[in-house]
Amino acid sequence: MSDNLDLTFYKDKRVFVTGHTGFKGSWLCRLLLNAGAEVTGYALAAEKPSLFDIADVSSHITSVTGDIRDLESLRAAFSAAKPEIVLHLAAQPIVREGYKNPAYTYETNVMGTVNILECVRESGSVRSFLNVTTDKVYLNSGMESGYKENEELNGYDPYSNSKSCSELVTNTYKNCFMDALGVSVSTARGGNVIGGGDFGADRIVPDCIRAVRDGRKIPLRNPRSVRPYQHVLDALAAYLMIAAGQYGDLAIAGSYNVGPDECDCITTGMLAELFCKYWGGDAAWESCVEENAPQEADFLRLDCSKLKKAFGWKPVWNIERSMEETCRFTKVMLNGGDVPQEMDREICEFFKIC
Repeated sequence: MSDNLDLTFYKDKRVFVTGHTGFKGSWLCRLLLNAGAEVTGYALAAEKPSLFDIADVSSHITSVTGDIRDLESLRAAFSAAKPEIVLHLAAQPIVREGYKNPAYTYETNVMGTVNILECVRESGSVRSFLNVTTDKVYLNSGMESGYKENEELNGYDPYSNSKSCSELVTNTYKNCFMDALGVSVSTARGGNVIGGGDFGADRIVPDCIRAVRDGRKIPLRNPRSVRPYQHVLDALAAYLMIAAGQYGDLAIAGSYNVGPDECDCITTGMLAELFCKYWGGDAAWESCVEENAPQEADFLRLDCSKLKKAFGWKPVWNIERSMEETCRFTKVMLNGGDVPQEMDREICEFFKIC
């Protein structure tokens, strides 16, 4: 068992997951199913290709196709599920997409948060709510010491700023409604996650995989940018730990940074080097700086001491192990192997329950 989380807490718990058809959502559903939870997911239909479809997640949960912006549809799904725990992952998650479609990004990330919080406020069944945001919620001043939870929230671009707004909305609902209702409310400000089954656009590991699959060098827009990379299971374990810990304890609810140790905050170029190492063959990368590209932060690091102090949390897999597992998973998937079995193997080894 991982030192950070006892998965048995979730046995027979009714859990509602928004954004369950995405990369992190699919892994989260598999984790919860392994723990014996009753899972209801609410999200847009999965984009093709998707881990959600490849791993056949929908056969094992109650999966509702709907838009987080549609309050009445969300209410109906929520009412049927009567959840005890809500994990809010639904979002427009891409920085560059936020520049292309800012209105949609704000509608999804801000009003989507309002809608799910309305459902929680009205439910009478929820005891624990977690809003998963991002490390990009902070006003980025380029500081190297790592952002703490009390730093100013003011993301620069539409995606980052919409997530800052989502944090503020969550805090207002917590203060004005949820505390009085006995509902524990937290936000998790996660860093960049990697892992098998990610097909996302404008994300480094999927870009690496597409390049080597097509026999090309991996193009890196900004190889010197520093990001807090961690395996998807490390992030999800922290989310589940927070949701479980606050289930019966309002005092532990709050905002938490979720990221790797400082040694695993590395440049995009270093991450690509690790991918090439564990992929093998002729994998290589090249710098492809774009002119007039949308602005993205060059340096970003989180201070996760609050999470470590409150829960005794620590990352399980370092960046080397995370990339090794990601490459192994991807080769299984591309070779037509048993993806659910590979997911369960990783979960088993991560949580030390083999």
